[in-house]
Amino acid sequence: MAKTGTTTQGLREAIERSGYYPALVAEAVEAAVGGEPVASYLVHQETTFDSNEVRRHVTVLVLTRTRFLVSHTDEQAADGTSPSPYATTSTESVKLERISSVVLSRVVANPESYTPGTLPREVVLTIGWGAVSRLDMEPATCGDPNCEADHGYTGSATADDLSLRVSEAGDGPDTVRQTLAFAQALSEATAGTTSTRVGPSQ
Repeated sequence: MAKTGTTTQGLREAIERSGYYPALVAEAVEAAVGGEPVASYLVHQETTFDSNEVRRHVTVLVLTRTRFLVSHTDEQAADGTSPSPYATTSTESVKLERISSVVLSRVVANPESYTPGTLPREVVLTIGWGAVSRLDMEPATCGDPNCEADHGYTGSATADDLSLRVSEAGDGPDTVRQTLAFAQALSEATAGTTSTRVGPSQ
């Protein structure tokens, strides 16, 4: 389930419609937003199965004029630290100029007959701002299949702070459409901060 829009009231209503501890989620998100107007948002709920337990998770993404905010809320079963079920909520506020990448991957069916405007079957939105990086390493080679020398390692570092996957089959076409809309709004906002930052001095 995902909802997107452009007002603070709309954000609150989307959180309430998700039905996932709305009072808890809304309080955390609204405290992080503060008095800034909301430019765009996305509320996405997903359910996972862990052994015999069903766990829900909600992600709320908010774009303001100056910041990108992300909130995660998870529910946990009773354990050694708590005799009753509980939920944890975290929020992070990121200045737009810190966002280094907005990657949108689209999966389309029957690409040979694709027509512009057709919704992708699946979308993965990955946003990086430097808090978390993934390092992929592998042995380096020289291209000679008979060479046995040690050439060390080669690798690549990828910003991977947030990755959100939605599919038409699992989440519905509206969710895919809303994720595309939020990704576009965020891309445009970060492009604006980049052009402002690197433009000529006034």
